[in-house]
Amino acid sequence: MKVAPLLKAAGDYNSARNNGAPNLECRLVHTGQHYDAQMSAVFFRELGIPEPDINLEVGSGTHAIQTANVMLKFETVCTDYKPDWVVVVGDVNSTMACTLVAAKCGIRVAHVEAGLRSFDRAMPEEINRIVTDALCEILFTTSRDADENLKREGVTPARIHFVGNVMIDTLMRHRTKAATLDVISRFKVQPGSYALVTLHRPSNVDEPGVLGGILEALKEISNAMPVIFPIHPRAVRRIQEFGLDTTGIRTVEPLGYLEFLNLTSNARIVLTDSGGLQEETTILGVPCMTLRNNTERPVTITHGTNMLAGPDKSRILDGFGRITSGDWQPAGPPEFWDGHAAERIVRVIRDIGGR
Repeated sequence: MKVAPLLKAAGDYNSARNNGAPNLECRLVHTGQHYDAQMSAVFFRELGIPEPDINLEVGSGTHAIQTANVMLKFETVCTDYKPDWVVVVGDVNSTMACTLVAAKCGIRVAHVEAGLRSFDRAMPEEINRIVTDALCEILFTTSRDADENLKREGVTPARIHFVGNVMIDTLMRHRTKAATLDVISRFKVQPGSYALVTLHRPSNVDEPGVLGGILEALKEISNAMPVIFPIHPRAVRRIQEFGLDTTGIRTVEPLGYLEFLNLTSNARIVLTDSGGLQEETTILGVPCMTLRNNTERPVTITHGTNMLAGPDKSRILDGFGRITSGDWQPAGPPEFWDGHAAERIVRVIRDIGGR
């Protein structure tokens, strides 16, 4: 969802008259960190992303194994292609691994979605963010608080470029198409009548007590409205391993981007530990309860529809009661979440690259 608008913006730039400036020659590398058909291939197809020029096919493994495999294979890409820039997105292991390799090869790196901080180093993603931002030449931020985080860490303002949110570029481009799909009738629900759930973070799904408490809260919520849970493969394994009960919760296979966007747009409430969903619900105007004790996206609280509930059952149920009783007020949208972030990114890279 973050790569698609960047490729489109680069293509649009190359198609326009740019006063004789050279085109941007792009190569797409898929590390293979996300490889399940429902978690990867469907997004390429639905978002119109071309086949990757290179697929590293690293697969799963521990954080160390996955990071090391990306580094080993990506180094060959850097030496073979000798790019002027490596552009990385988000905060996954691939982001940090590719940044480390490129920096050691003397290749400039640009980070899309820089400066986000949860201030919780128990989160693997937080380590990835900090390391990536320390090594990148250009830091593209989604919100003003991210700018301030980077400045506190000693980053010079010249390296920071506030451009907005590429996730929202993708949402706005595909929102109309997603609205035409007949998804909710398949689940026999009405618009605004159900809760939508996603869970995938280790802190929630790898601890039986935590995951069990969340599921208990969801079962109580299911007494008030249907609960639809497109379930991540990691969560499936843990529920089976821990012998937990999902009675009353409608667990379904993971959905493609368009179907999930349709389901999110029509939900009464979203309960999630996903960073991207905090952002998307902010633009869609759908109440979001984040099942974590912190968020690296505080703008979704101050300028959006998000509230922190944590993974505690009583807090989840309290937040659900507040939202469904009307004790909730949306705000926003945040600055530059307007569908044009990727265009700003391409202009900055072209300008700096030209110099």
